[in-house]
Amino acid sequence: MTGEQIIIDSHGAKIPALGLGTWTLKGESCVAMVEHAIKVGYRHIDTAQMYDNEAAVGEGLRGSGVPRDDIFVTTKVWWDRAREGDLERSVEESLGRLGFDPVDLLLIHWPNPEVPVKETMRALNRVKRDGMARHIGISNYTTDLMAQALAHSEEPLVANQVEYHPYLDQSAVLGKVREAGMVMTSYCPIAKGAVFDDPVIREIGEGHEKTPGQVTLRWLVQQDRVAAIPRSSKPENVTANLQIFDFELSAEEMAAISALAKPDGRLVAPDFSPEWD
Repeated sequence: MTGEQIIIDSHGAKIPALGLGTWTLKGESCVAMVEHAIKVGYRHIDTAQMYDNEAAVGEGLRGSGVPRDDIFVTTKVWWDRAREGDLERSVEESLGRLGFDPVDLLLIHWPNPEVPVKETMRALNRVKRDGMARHIGISNYTTDLMAQALAHSEEPLVANQVEYHPYLDQSAVLGKVREAGMVMTSYCPIAKGAVFDDPVIREIGEGHEKTPGQVTLRWLVQQDRVAAIPRSSKPENVTANLQIFDFELSAEEMAAISALAKPDGRLVAPDFSPEWD
């Protein structure tokens, strides 16, 4: 790795701006990818109950030989376990699969429209106070739901993990994240590969001798309080994704990439999604 990894401080959480996403990685391939990522310099790994790979992530972390406390690990509670009692039990199960506790960051994966935000926040706060998570946060929360979560959480919320890439304008959510001193973590950061064929991003990349994926990840982490968790099943791509801290984009290049946002740019919208901003 060349250049210094950016670390974002959010209410005491020290979050590396670039992490490894593990969605769709399973079994031995997940173990190997987590091990590889840590060995080449990643210090931020993202998983979730719904990914069915928490045990593999824990195994990969241990196999890396890097001390547990050097790695920032995030996991997420699935939206059907958002009620008090069930949420806490689900976290105990997650920690059992991971093989360590506490987890560094615990997120509510999606808001549950049938469970009051106040109830979910009470349970999430209890998980932190009971020592199962060092930090807590949310994922896929709109500005309105963010406001409710912040109002009902006595403990600081450190992150909102949302879909964010050049084709989706998330300025409303990002503005609220910054106001709250949080981090906005981008999933699907390279728009499921769409950036690779984008002429604007390709041209910018040629000027820096970087790939479109590297340019896009740089665009994300160069924004204030934005982290990204790209996923790949190829070790060479995992390595390449980390090579974004040895160059900077100009203000004009940043603006040109931001201008690619479009009204129909969202890629992830399950039927239980909230009413998006």
